[in-house]
Amino acid sequence: MVIVIQCTDQVGLIAKISGLLAEEKFNILSMHEYVDQAEDLFFMRLEVDKQSNGILERKLRELLPQDAIVKINPNPEKKVIVLVTKEYHCLADILIRNYFKTLGAHVQCVIGNHINLEDICKRFDIPFHHIPFENSSAGFEAQLLDVIGEYEHDYLVLAKFMRILSSYFVSRFPLKIINIHHSFLPAFAGANPYRQAYERGVKLIGATAHFVTNELDEGPIIAQQIISSDHSLTASDMMKAGKEIEAAVLAKALRMVFDDRVFIYKNKTVVLE
Repeated sequence: MVIVIQCTDQVGLIAKISGLLAEEKFNILSMHEYVDQAEDLFFMRLEVDKQSNGILERKLRELLPQDAIVKINPNPEKKVIVLVTKEYHCLADILIRNYFKTLGAHVQCVIGNHINLEDICKRFDIPFHHIPFENSSAGFEAQLLDVIGEYEHDYLVLAKFMRILSSYFVSRFPLKIINIHHSFLPAFAGANPYRQAYERGVKLIGATAHFVTNELDEGPIIAQQIISSDHSLTASDMMKAGKEIEAAVLAKALRMVFDDRVFIYKNKTVVLE
């Protein structure tokens, strides 16, 4: 069973929590904690050896500061909906992990604004919904919401979904949309980051997985990775090299989120690996 805690820091929290678990006959299998001293915030993730009957959460809340957020065994296998456009590399990685049950979640369906990736979804027996963008963002997003509403889901994953979502849409899923951006944010936000990187002559290129907020490519960062670049690489070369990083970074971010290792506060994350 997993327990995650976020609250104001105070002296003796770890001792109080571990003491209560011992009293209730829970054996701690793993424990990770972090204190942000500047913000006076405490974060903890524990794994214990048995399930709770509901009393443990109440006792933890009584023990901890009043602002404590306590979650016990939150959805051990998450449900996700994946949004795509034409590029296959991130989706293919997700579908393979889903097939072999190493994703930490179950893919409910894939929604694409182009038809290109329907076939690979059929190969993995995953429902694919094609919603073309035709006249207006409002009409397109209304159809998106209709399809999403047909499925249970914990998160939406933008696996190279190349459309900007409106503030209204994002507000329907607060901090529940995960995006992979093809640059090392905050550098080269927005469109054509590899072209931007090429024109700037960068020596490193990377990818960033982050939560989506109303500010384009400004949401809390979950995971990042970089590789070296040099003057011999064209923008196209950078794009090809970046695809492997994109898939790897998105996979890492999803694993951390689905495993309840990511805490969000302000516009930052704490990731307890």
